[in-house]
Amino acid sequence: MQTSTVVILGSTGSIGTQGLDVISRHLDRFNVVGLAAGGSHVELLAQQAVQFHVSKVAIFNTNAVHALQDALNQAGASHVEIMAGPEAVIAMAGSGADVVLNGITGSIGLEPSIAALQAGSQLALANKESVVAGGHLLFDAQVRAQQINPVDSEHSAIWQSLRSGTHGEVSKLVVTASGGPFRGWKREQMTDITPEQALNHPTWNMGPVVTINSSTLMNKGLEVIEASRLFDVPPSRIDVTVHPQSIVHSMVASPPDMRLPIALGLSAPERLGNIAAACDWTKAAMWTFEPLDDEAFPAVSLARHCLEASEKHTAVLNAANEQAVHAFLEHRLPYLGIVDTVKEVLDEMDAELRGNPLFASVEEMSQLELEARRRADDLINK
Repeated sequence: MQTSTVVILGSTGSIGTQGLDVISRHLDRFNVVGLAAGGSHVELLAQQAVQFHVSKVAIFNTNAVHALQDALNQAGASHVEIMAGPEAVIAMAGSGADVVLNGITGSIGLEPSIAALQAGSQLALANKESVVAGGHLLFDAQVRAQQINPVDSEHSAIWQSLRSGTHGEVSKLVVTASGGPFRGWKREQMTDITPEQALNHPTWNMGPVVTINSSTLMNKGLEVIEASRLFDVPPSRIDVTVHPQSIVHSMVASPPDMRLPIALGLSAPERLGNIAAACDWTKAAMWTFEPLDDEAFPAVSLARHCLEASEKHTAVLNAANEQAVHAFLEHRLPYLGIVDTVKEVLDEMDAELRGNPLFASVEEMSQLELEARRRADDLINK
Protein backbone atom coordinates (compact mmCIF):
# COMPACT_ATOMS: atom_id res chain seq x y z
CA MET A 1 0.00 0.00 0.00
CA GLN A 2 1.39 3.40 -1.02
CA THR A 3 2.47 5.80 1.73
CA SER A 4 1.06 9.33 1.59
CA THR A 5 3.14 12.33 2.63
CA VAL A 6 1.23 14.66 4.96
CA VAL A 7 1.59 18.25 6.17
CA ILE A 8 -0.39 19.26 9.27
CA LEU A 9 -1.35 22.92 9.62
CA GLY A 10 -2.35 23.87 13.17
CA SER A 11 -0.62 20.78 14.53
CA THR A 12 -0.86 21.79 18.21
CA GLY A 13 -4.59 22.58 18.06
CA SER A 14 -7.56 20.27 18.48
CA ILE A 15 -7.75 19.11 14.84
CA GLY A 16 -3.97 18.84 14.49
CA THR A 17 -3.41 16.75 17.60
CA GLN A 18 -6.26 14.42 16.69
CA GLY A 19 -4.97 14.18 13.13
CA LEU A 20 -1.56 13.12 14.41
CA ASP A 21 -3.26 10.59 16.69
CA VAL A 22 -4.95 9.08 13.61
CA ILE A 23 -1.62 8.97 11.77
CA SER A 24 0.14 7.36 14.75
CA ARG A 25 -2.23 4.39 14.37
CA HIS A 26 -1.44 4.06 10.65
CA LEU A 27 2.25 4.79 10.28
CA ASP A 28 2.38 2.36 7.36
CA ARG A 29 0.03 4.68 5.43
CA PHE A 30 1.31 8.17 6.28
CA ASN A 31 4.63 9.99 6.47
CA VAL A 32 4.43 13.42 8.17
CA VAL A 33 6.80 15.72 6.30
CA GLY A 34 5.87 19.07 7.83
CA LEU A 35 4.18 20.64 10.85
CA ALA A 36 2.93 24.21 11.18
CA ALA A 37 1.48 25.93 14.23
CA GLY A 38 0.84 29.37 15.67
CA GLY A 39 3.68 29.29 18.17
CA SER A 40 1.80 29.26 21.49
CA HIS A 41 2.70 25.65 22.37
CA VAL A 42 6.32 25.24 21.35
CA GLU A 43 7.01 22.30 23.70
CA LEU A 44 4.19 20.28 22.14
CA LEU A 45 5.34 21.21 18.63
CA ALA A 46 8.86 20.03 19.47
CA GLN A 47 7.52 16.74 20.84
CA GLN A 48 5.49 16.24 17.66
CA ALA A 49 8.55 16.90 15.50
CA VAL A 50 10.50 14.25 17.41
CA GLN A 51 7.70 11.67 17.44
CA PHE A 52 7.04 11.91 13.70
CA HIS A 53 10.68 12.47 12.62
CA VAL A 54 9.87 15.77 10.91
CA SER A 55 12.75 17.74 9.41
CA LYS A 56 10.89 21.09 9.11
CA VAL A 57 8.43 23.00 11.27
CA ALA A 58 6.80 26.37 10.60
CA ILE A 59 5.40 28.82 13.14
CA PHE A 60 3.22 31.84 12.45
CA ASN A 61 4.58 33.93 15.34
CA THR A 62 8.17 35.00 14.63
CA ASN A 63 8.63 35.98 18.28
CA ALA A 64 8.39 32.30 19.27
CA VAL A 65 11.44 31.16 17.26
CA HIS A 66 13.91 31.21 20.17
CA ALA A 67 11.51 29.40 22.50
CA LEU A 68 10.86 26.77 19.84
CA GLN A 69 14.60 26.30 19.21
CA ASP A 70 15.13 25.78 22.96
CA ALA A 71 12.27 23.26 23.04
CA LEU A 72 13.72 21.38 20.06
CA ASN A 73 17.17 21.34 21.66
CA GLN A 74 15.74 19.93 24.89
CA ALA A 75 13.82 17.30 22.92
CA GLY A 76 16.99 16.22 21.13
CA ALA A 77 15.87 17.61 17.78
CA SER A 78 18.23 20.53 17.22
CA HIS A 79 18.58 19.44 13.58
CA VAL A 80 14.94 20.37 12.79
CA GLU A 81 14.70 23.42 10.53
CA ILE A 82 12.48 26.26 11.77
CA MET A 83 10.56 28.44 9.30
CA ALA A 84 8.81 31.50 10.77
CA GLY A 85 6.12 33.97 9.81
CA PRO A 86 2.86 33.82 7.85
CA GLU A 87 4.71 33.26 4.57
CA ALA A 88 6.51 30.27 6.09
CA VAL A 89 3.19 28.62 6.96
CA ILE A 90 1.92 29.27 3.42
CA ALA A 91 5.15 27.82 1.99
CA MET A 92 4.77 24.73 4.17
CA ALA A 93 1.20 24.30 2.93
CA GLY A 94 2.35 24.63 -0.67
CA SER A 95 5.32 22.28 -0.37
CA GLY A 96 3.64 19.59 -2.47
CA ALA A 97 2.70 16.93 0.08
CA ASP A 98 0.15 14.33 -1.00
CA VAL A 99 -2.29 15.53 1.70
CA VAL A 100 -2.47 18.79 3.67
CA LEU A 101 -4.68 18.76 6.78
CA ASN A 102 -5.66 22.37 7.49
CA GLY A 103 -6.72 22.67 11.12
CA ILE A 104 -5.93 26.39 11.45
CA THR A 105 -8.68 28.45 13.11
CA GLY A 106 -9.77 31.66 11.42
CA SER A 107 -9.57 33.25 8.00
CA ILE A 108 -5.75 33.24 8.17
CA GLY A 109 -6.19 29.64 7.00
CA LEU A 110 -7.33 30.75 3.53
CA GLU A 111 -3.94 31.45 1.94
CA PRO A 112 -2.44 28.13 3.16
CA SER A 113 -5.52 26.35 1.74
CA ILE A 114 -5.01 28.05 -1.62
CA ALA A 115 -1.29 27.22 -1.61
CA ALA A 116 -2.01 23.54 -0.90
CA LEU A 117 -4.52 23.32 -3.75
CA GLN A 118 -2.27 25.12 -6.23
CA ALA A 119 0.56 22.72 -5.35
CA GLY A 120 -1.68 19.78 -6.26
CA SER A 121 -2.11 18.46 -2.71
CA GLN A 122 -5.36 16.88 -1.58
CA LEU A 123 -6.75 19.33 0.98
CA ALA A 124 -8.32 17.83 4.10
CA LEU A 125 -10.16 20.98 5.14
CA ALA A 126 -11.19 21.64 8.72
CA ASN A 127 -10.71 25.42 8.32
CA LYS A 128 -14.28 26.41 7.44
CA GLU A 129 -13.28 30.08 7.24
CA SER A 130 -11.41 29.28 4.00
CA VAL A 131 -14.78 28.55 2.41
CA VAL A 132 -16.75 31.26 4.20
CA ALA A 133 -14.33 34.16 3.76
CA GLY A 134 -12.55 33.09 0.59
CA GLY A 135 -15.55 32.29 -1.57
CA HIS A 136 -14.62 31.50 -5.16
CA LEU A 137 -10.92 32.28 -4.50
CA LEU A 138 -10.57 28.92 -2.74
CA PHE A 139 -12.37 26.84 -5.36
CA ASP A 140 -10.63 28.58 -8.26
CA ALA A 141 -7.28 27.44 -6.81
CA GLN A 142 -8.08 23.77 -7.46
CA VAL A 143 -5.98 22.13 -10.18
CA ARG A 144 -8.31 19.13 -10.49
CA ALA A 145 -11.84 18.12 -9.56
CA GLN A 146 -12.69 16.87 -6.05
CA GLN A 147 -9.46 18.14 -4.52
CA ILE A 148 -11.07 19.12 -1.19
CA ASN A 149 -11.95 16.54 1.48
CA PRO A 150 -14.30 18.19 4.05
CA VAL A 151 -13.29 17.46 7.64
CA ASP A 152 -16.06 19.21 9.60
CA SER A 153 -18.14 16.33 10.99
CA GLU A 154 -21.35 17.60 9.36
CA HIS A 155 -19.77 18.23 5.97
CA SER A 156 -17.92 14.96 6.06
CA ALA A 157 -21.28 13.28 6.63
CA ILE A 158 -22.92 15.11 3.72
CA TRP A 159 -19.89 14.32 1.54
CA GLN A 160 -20.15 10.62 2.39
CA SER A 161 -23.89 10.58 1.81
CA LEU A 162 -23.69 12.32 -1.58
CA ARG A 163 -21.07 9.82 -2.77
CA SER A 164 -23.84 7.20 -2.90
CA GLY A 165 -26.11 9.25 -5.18
CA THR A 166 -26.37 12.49 -7.12
CA HIS A 167 -27.25 16.04 -6.12
CA GLY A 168 -30.41 15.83 -8.21
CA GLU A 169 -31.71 13.00 -6.03
CA VAL A 170 -31.48 15.09 -2.86
CA SER A 171 -34.15 17.66 -2.04
CA LYS A 172 -32.62 18.86 1.24
CA LEU A 173 -29.31 18.79 3.06
CA VAL A 174 -29.74 18.58 6.83
CA VAL A 175 -27.01 20.05 9.04
CA THR A 176 -27.29 18.97 12.67
CA ALA A 177 -26.44 21.17 15.66
CA SER A 178 -25.90 20.11 19.27
CA GLY A 179 -27.61 23.30 20.43
CA GLY A 180 -24.63 24.17 22.62
CA PRO A 181 -24.67 24.87 26.37
CA PHE A 182 -27.66 27.22 26.15
CA ARG A 183 -30.05 25.01 24.21
CA GLY A 184 -33.61 25.81 25.29
CA TRP A 185 -32.69 29.21 26.74
CA LYS A 186 -34.62 32.29 25.70
CA ARG A 187 -32.86 35.47 24.63
CA GLU A 188 -33.77 37.32 27.83
CA GLN A 189 -31.98 34.62 29.87
CA MET A 190 -28.67 35.22 28.07
CA THR A 191 -27.82 38.76 29.14
CA ASP A 192 -25.32 37.77 31.86
CA ILE A 193 -23.67 34.68 30.31
CA THR A 194 -19.94 34.52 31.11
CA PRO A 195 -17.11 33.13 28.96
CA GLU A 196 -16.66 30.34 31.50
CA GLN A 197 -20.28 29.24 30.97
CA ALA A 198 -20.05 29.51 27.19
CA LEU A 199 -16.85 27.46 27.07
CA ASN A 200 -18.55 24.52 28.80
CA HIS A 201 -19.81 22.66 25.72
CA PRO A 202 -22.00 19.63 26.53
CA THR A 203 -20.74 17.38 23.69
CA TRP A 204 -17.59 18.51 21.91
CA ASN A 205 -14.08 19.33 23.13
CA MET A 206 -12.83 22.16 20.90
CA GLY A 207 -10.76 25.34 20.93
CA PRO A 208 -12.18 28.49 22.57
CA VAL A 209 -13.25 30.36 19.40
CA VAL A 210 -15.04 27.37 17.90
CA THR A 211 -16.65 26.60 21.26
CA ILE A 212 -18.04 30.14 21.60
CA ASN A 213 -19.24 29.99 17.99
CA SER A 214 -21.00 26.73 18.83
CA SER A 215 -22.72 28.33 21.82
CA THR A 216 -24.11 31.22 19.72
CA LEU A 217 -24.77 28.81 16.82
CA MET A 218 -22.69 31.09 14.59
CA ASN A 219 -20.71 27.92 13.92
CA LYS A 220 -23.84 26.44 12.37
CA GLY A 221 -24.41 29.56 10.31
CA LEU A 222 -20.87 29.28 8.94
CA GLU A 223 -21.53 25.61 8.21
CA VAL A 224 -24.64 26.44 6.18
CA ILE A 225 -22.48 28.75 4.05
CA GLU A 226 -19.79 26.06 3.83
CA ALA A 227 -22.28 23.34 2.82
CA SER A 228 -23.82 25.54 0.13
CA ARG A 229 -20.45 26.30 -1.44
CA LEU A 230 -18.82 22.89 -1.01
CA PHE A 231 -21.72 20.97 -2.51
CA ASP A 232 -23.16 23.65 -4.85
CA VAL A 233 -26.58 23.57 -3.18
CA PRO A 234 -28.66 26.76 -2.70
CA PRO A 235 -29.33 27.83 0.92
CA SER A 236 -33.05 27.19 0.45
CA ARG A 237 -32.23 23.47 0.26
CA ILE A 238 -30.22 23.38 3.49
CA ASP A 239 -31.99 22.85 6.82
CA VAL A 240 -30.60 23.06 10.36
CA THR A 241 -31.99 20.88 13.12
CA VAL A 242 -30.93 20.69 16.78
CA HIS A 243 -29.74 17.21 17.75
CA PRO A 244 -28.30 17.37 21.30
CA GLN A 245 -26.71 13.91 21.27
CA SER A 246 -24.45 14.77 18.30
CA ILE A 247 -24.60 11.20 17.01
CA VAL A 248 -26.21 11.85 13.62
CA HIS A 249 -24.05 14.09 11.45
CA SER A 250 -26.37 14.88 8.54
CA MET A 251 -27.71 11.31 8.63
CA VAL A 252 -24.37 9.58 9.08
CA ALA A 253 -24.31 8.08 12.58
CA SER A 254 -21.05 8.02 14.51
CA PRO A 255 -19.86 8.98 18.01
CA PRO A 256 -18.97 12.67 18.49
CA ASP A 257 -15.26 12.06 17.79
CA MET A 258 -13.47 14.30 15.27
CA ARG A 259 -10.86 11.63 14.56
CA LEU A 260 -13.42 9.86 12.34
CA PRO A 261 -13.91 12.67 9.77
CA ILE A 262 -10.21 13.58 10.05
CA ALA A 263 -9.25 9.99 9.17
CA LEU A 264 -11.48 9.96 6.10
CA GLY A 265 -10.16 13.38 5.09
CA LEU A 266 -6.62 11.95 5.17
CA SER A 267 -7.31 8.62 3.46
CA ALA A 268 -10.32 9.12 1.13
CA PRO A 269 -11.70 7.30 -0.74
CA GLU A 270 -10.44 4.48 1.50
CA ARG A 271 -11.53 4.18 5.14
CA LEU A 272 -9.14 3.50 7.98
CA GLY A 273 -9.87 1.14 10.86
CA ASN A 274 -8.77 1.48 14.49
CA ILE A 275 -9.83 5.12 14.78
CA ALA A 276 -12.68 5.30 17.30
CA ALA A 277 -15.33 3.03 18.76
CA ALA A 278 -18.46 2.68 16.63
CA CYS A 279 -22.00 3.22 17.85
CA ASP A 280 -23.16 0.36 20.09
CA TRP A 281 -26.36 -0.91 18.45
CA THR A 282 -26.90 -3.51 21.19
CA LYS A 283 -27.91 -0.78 23.66
CA ALA A 284 -31.11 1.23 23.55
CA ALA A 285 -30.68 4.90 22.80
CA MET A 286 -32.94 7.87 22.15
CA TRP A 287 -31.89 10.56 19.70
CA THR A 288 -33.93 13.75 19.54
CA PHE A 289 -34.27 16.43 16.87
CA GLU A 290 -35.63 19.90 17.62
CA PRO A 291 -36.37 23.01 15.56
CA LEU A 292 -33.93 25.89 15.78
CA ASP A 293 -35.04 28.88 17.88
CA ASP A 294 -34.16 31.74 15.52
CA GLU A 295 -35.13 34.43 18.03
CA ALA A 296 -32.75 33.16 20.71
CA PHE A 297 -30.05 32.15 18.21
CA PRO A 298 -30.23 34.54 15.21
CA ALA A 299 -26.76 33.68 13.87
CA VAL A 300 -27.97 31.05 11.40
CA SER A 301 -30.52 33.41 9.84
CA LEU A 302 -27.85 36.10 9.62
CA ALA A 303 -25.50 33.66 7.88
CA ARG A 304 -28.22 32.70 5.40
CA HIS A 305 -28.78 36.38 4.60
CA CYS A 306 -25.05 36.84 3.93
CA LEU A 307 -24.85 33.70 1.80
CA GLU A 308 -27.66 34.95 -0.42
CA ALA A 309 -26.20 38.48 -0.60
CA SER A 310 -22.56 37.94 -1.68
CA GLU A 311 -19.24 36.35 -0.77
CA LYS A 312 -18.13 39.74 0.55
CA HIS A 313 -20.98 39.65 3.06
CA THR A 314 -19.84 36.23 4.31
CA ALA A 315 -16.26 37.47 4.69
CA VAL A 316 -17.46 40.43 6.78
CA LEU A 317 -19.67 38.11 8.85
CA ASN A 318 -16.68 35.91 9.64
CA ALA A 319 -14.24 38.73 10.40
CA ALA A 320 -16.62 40.71 12.61
CA ASN A 321 -17.58 37.54 14.46
CA GLU A 322 -13.94 36.69 15.21
CA GLN A 323 -13.41 40.16 16.71
CA ALA A 324 -16.59 39.92 18.76
CA VAL A 325 -15.78 36.46 20.10
CA HIS A 326 -12.32 37.56 21.23
CA ALA A 327 -13.84 40.62 22.93
CA PHE A 328 -16.35 38.40 24.75
CA LEU A 329 -13.61 36.01 25.91
CA GLU A 330 -11.73 39.04 27.26
CA HIS A 331 -14.88 40.25 29.12
CA ARG A 332 -15.11 43.37 26.92
CA LEU A 333 -18.45 42.46 25.34
CA PRO A 334 -21.60 40.84 26.74
CA TYR A 335 -22.67 37.50 25.29
CA LEU A 336 -25.62 38.87 23.32
CA GLY A 337 -23.30 41.53 21.94
CA ILE A 338 -21.45 38.96 19.83
CA VAL A 339 -24.09 38.42 17.15
CA ASP A 340 -25.56 41.92 17.65
CA THR A 341 -22.16 43.43 16.81
CA VAL A 342 -21.81 41.26 13.70
CA LYS A 343 -25.25 42.32 12.49
CA GLU A 344 -24.51 46.00 13.09
CA VAL A 345 -21.25 45.80 11.10
CA LEU A 346 -23.10 44.08 8.25
CA ASP A 347 -25.83 46.73 8.31
CA GLU A 348 -23.22 49.51 8.16
CA MET A 349 -21.36 47.94 5.23
CA ASP A 350 -24.26 46.44 3.29
CA ALA A 351 -24.52 49.08 0.56
CA GLU A 352 -20.80 49.08 -0.30
CA LEU A 353 -20.65 45.27 -0.26
CA ARG A 354 -23.40 44.96 -2.85
CA GLY A 355 -21.63 47.19 -5.36
CA ASN A 356 -19.14 44.53 -6.49
CA PRO A 357 -19.92 41.23 -4.77
CA LEU A 358 -16.92 39.09 -5.85
CA PHE A 359 -13.32 39.34 -4.66
CA ALA A 360 -10.67 40.01 -7.29
CA SER A 361 -7.84 38.74 -5.04
CA VAL A 362 -6.89 37.50 -1.59
CA GLU A 363 -5.46 40.96 -0.91
CA GLU A 364 -8.86 42.54 -1.54
CA MET A 365 -10.46 40.04 0.82
CA SER A 366 -7.85 40.80 3.50
CA GLN A 367 -8.47 44.55 3.21
CA LEU A 368 -12.23 44.04 3.56
CA GLU A 369 -11.67 41.87 6.61
CA LEU A 370 -9.48 44.53 8.18
CA GLU A 371 -12.22 47.12 7.66
CA ALA A 372 -14.84 44.77 9.14
CA ARG A 373 -12.62 44.12 12.16
CA ARG A 374 -12.00 47.86 12.60
CA ARG A 375 -15.71 48.61 12.56
CA ALA A 376 -16.41 45.76 14.96
CA ASP A 377 -13.73 47.08 17.32
CA ASP A 378 -15.23 50.58 17.15
CA LEU A 379 -18.66 49.22 18.12
CA ILE A 380 -17.17 47.07 20.88
CA ASN A 381 -15.19 49.98 22.33
CA LYS A 382 -18.35 52.08 22.47
